[in-house]
Amino acid sequence: MKALTKAEEQVMKYLWELEKGYLKDIVAQYPDPAPAYTTVSTVVNVLVKKGFIGFETHGKSKEYYPLVAKEAYAKESLQGIVHTFFNDSPKQFASFFTQESELSVEELKELQDMIAAEIKKQQDNG
Repeated sequence: MKALTKAEEQVMKYLWELEKGYLKDIVAQYPDPAPAYTTVSTVVNVLVKKGFIGFETHGKSKEYYPLVAKEAYAKESLQGIVHTFFNDSPKQFASFFTQESELSVEELKELQDMIAAEIKKQQDNG
């Protein structure tokens, strides 16, 4: 999967939220001052060529929809970060994340509970 630019990620974020939409719908998601309609159109066309967005034609209009799930893109992006910045070590990433993200004690306890649940699930499965 190809990496996306910030502008491409922004379009995808809005399209993931919309699930389906015309160009005008995507442009309407931007806060003011929104980029030019033609700018968003260019980014959408690039995303179509990259295989991230598909469309159905309705008359002269195209209704766009994501071809790549948000979760799949997030997973691959996170794996790239772990590879590039943390020597392929999820443990190093987790250590950095917990130390640098200024999590509250309550949030850390929630993470601890999530980890405990995942440990139990993996132990139960094998």
